[in-house]
Amino acid sequence: MHRPAIFIALAMSLCAAVTAVGSNAAPTDVPTDIRVVFGKPLYRDATWGLRVQDGSRVLVDLNSNRQFLVGSVRKIFSVGANLNAVGAAHTYDTPVYRQGRIDNNKVLHGNLVLVASGDLTMGGRANPDGTVAISNWDHNEADGLGNAILTRPDPLAGYRRLARAVKASGIDRVAGDVVIDDRLFTPFDFRGQFQVRPIFVNDDAVDITIVPQKTPRSRGNVTWRPKSAALGIDNRLVTGAARSENTLAIGPELPACIGSAGCTSTVKGSLPSDFVPPLTGKPEVVRTVRIVQPANYARTVFVEALRAAGVAVDAPSVEPNPVHFLASESSYSAPNLVAKLTGLPYGQDAKLVLKISYNIGADTSLVLFGLTRGVHSMPDALRAERENLATAYGIPSAQYHFIDGSGGGDTTATNVAVTRMLEQLAEARQHQPFFDALPVLGVDGSLAFVKAYQKDRTLAGATGQVHAKTGTYVAGSEAGAVLKGQALGGYITTKSGKHLTFELVVNNVPIKGIPDVVKVFEDEGTVAAMLWRDY
Repeated sequence: MHRPAIFIALAMSLCAAVTAVGSNAAPTDVPTDIRVVFGKPLYRDATWGLRVQDGSRVLVDLNSNRQFLVGSVRKIFSVGANLNAVGAAHTYDTPVYRQGRIDNNKVLHGNLVLVASGDLTMGGRANPDGTVAISNWDHNEADGLGNAILTRPDPLAGYRRLARAVKASGIDRVAGDVVIDDRLFTPFDFRGQFQVRPIFVNDDAVDITIVPQKTPRSRGNVTWRPKSAALGIDNRLVTGAARSENTLAIGPELPACIGSAGCTSTVKGSLPSDFVPPLTGKPEVVRTVRIVQPANYARTVFVEALRAAGVAVDAPSVEPNPVHFLASESSYSAPNLVAKLTGLPYGQDAKLVLKISYNIGADTSLVLFGLTRGVHSMPDALRAERENLATAYGIPSAQYHFIDGSGGGDTTATNVAVTRMLEQLAEARQHQPFFDALPVLGVDGSLAFVKAYQKDRTLAGATGQVHAKTGTYVAGSEAGAVLKGQALGGYITTKSGKHLTFELVVNNVPIKGIPDVVKVFEDEGTVAAMLWRDY
């Protein structure tokens, strides 16, 4: 089953109470109005941490050396370090080479090889102006939140562009096979779902859009993208009577058959005729199926794109990626280059990862950082990161515990580590693209819908002045669901013109569902707005 960042189970128990601070509090103690937020009944058994800095001067300091569960705030480290390593203008470009000769009839007697580069979007999120397309209700969270709003660009745009370039190079037929060379890095496990490889199609997801119908017993209106022989969708959804049970189900969600002919996932069950799609205010429901064999799927869509562009391919559309045809990675030469897709600048990739908290993108960013240090696996990239954080950023490994690049599992960090990283990134040459990539309070990304603070007119001006990464972890316990960690770390341009760095986190909040998580989001947004107003 898909699980977004806010539903990753954690097996830790953190219980403490916020220590009261007297009226003669020292400058680094928590201001009274913020303590009122921390003291709400919802947080009776919770532990809060807050660190606020104006440059090197610490303004607020609560539990800053405690190891907190910070979730996706971890992405500040993985994306920030890779942004500094490669630069915001760097592109991960995807070449296509021919292996064999082209005869006078424009027939390639050999194979066509697409060499995966780690390009996160493969043209599938590119706006006409070259920026990355982002939805505040992103499809990567569709299954956990219950809905999404899809971005407009064609998810297969890059593959179609490559296919047209192959045709323009003088190839009308591939008499051999089509291969995806995915050897750039060692595949790594993504949260028990699949092995991530350096080739992507639509964020490794097939989007299923369901429009509820009004007539009972009618067939549900189901469409999907991308459409490919790599994975079919069988629509067996029916419309139930008004107020009937919602039994919508999609399976398998992790179709291991990709690469085999006839691979299918099924949409089944029933939606009541009066069903109202949640959250987005749109008339449709979006769910996803994971592309668990990325190279097999990418090969099929590339073959299909080649044929659509007028290039015949003798090999079948659907088959396991035939890696046995690959020669040495050093065998690729410029004369055999027939096409190349230029990726979006990494500054745009960083915006995608940080705005919507794209977990696979953050994990891949860590491994791509590892490549800049000459290593090719997730464990080695983590080791390279530890060395880099200590030497380049002054953050010892005792101040954090990272198991991947995105903040999964028992990811922890101290507020000292987070604010230190943010301060260092503020001094880096790539600070502006990093700053622009962060969610903005009340404006976009994972902070777009945090607006309760605006009910207080003294706080409303904070909109647009807080650029910060969110992090959320929810797990079950014997007593029910628990928000193990909710964190917010970034920058505030205050009402008085100061530029603050901050990290705010709460651990161990009992919840009954997503509405309670939203309450914590709103409270943290309110605290950030108070910092904007008061400093």
